[in-house]
Amino acid sequence: MDWVDTHCHLDAPEFAHEVEDLVSRARDAGVRRLVLPAVRVDDAPRVRELAHAFDSVYALGIHPLCVGEAADSDLDRLSQLLSQWKDDPRLVAVGEIGLDHFVPDLDRERQFRFYEAQLRMASAVELPVVLHVRRSADALLKGLRRTPVRGGIAHAFNGSHQQACAFVQQGFALGFGGTLTFDRSLQIRRLAKQLPAHALVLETDAPDIPPQWLYRPAAVRQQHPPARNEPAELPRIAQVLADLRGWSLSETARVTTANARRVLPRLALLQGATG
Repeated sequence: MDWVDTHCHLDAPEFAHEVEDLVSRARDAGVRRLVLPAVRVDDAPRVRELAHAFDSVYALGIHPLCVGEAADSDLDRLSQLLSQWKDDPRLVAVGEIGLDHFVPDLDRERQFRFYEAQLRMASAVELPVVLHVRRSADALLKGLRRTPVRGGIAHAFNGSHQQACAFVQQGFALGFGGTLTFDRSLQIRRLAKQLPAHALVLETDAPDIPPQWLYRPAAVRQQHPPARNEPAELPRIAQVLADLRGWSLSETARVTTANARRVLPRLALLQGATG
């Protein structure tokens, strides 16, 4: 079975000294492709380097949680990099971009300005987007209505069924990962079970959003480092989705991989060219 981890921060500091081992474990688990989204302009060269070194793909963008520290000129720099690398077959999307309405004291107006600017960039280079969606689905959809793009992935989706359907209608798949594995994640599990099969892709968000079997409560985290997620966990996360849908694991791999290739067309071309 071949899996695609549609959201993995391989450039995270937590992985700095063991990238090769981490990718090797992923390959041993059947995770053949990693989608590596950047969160800052300064991260772009490293993310691109990792994608080329480890037969993966990447996205370039400014994360909404990084907007506060970003300069306005970073938008110009990002636009220049997207133009410079627009013909790189491993550049599959603009991302991670979006809006975060969960973290307090963030400048929502500035977030939205950066979000819309990056939607315009995605439209200009004809790439899909990878969206950060955190209590911000309606505002994100508003931006997409004003500046349509070629679909993409709504990462770590946790909105309503109606909002989910609105993203799907605009050509998006929804990313499901570690949160799906928690028994208390009732809304996410309902979405994973009820949405059309073509709407689902799998992700880890490694090193973040650890699945239930890796999670450490806050009291434990005070004495030990936080649990660290990694791409090799994806098949076990997929088993939870398979159980919810009544699918075999092989069917889950086939469906979610096909969906990832559909919403990230360059990933499909790369898969076709290199297997």
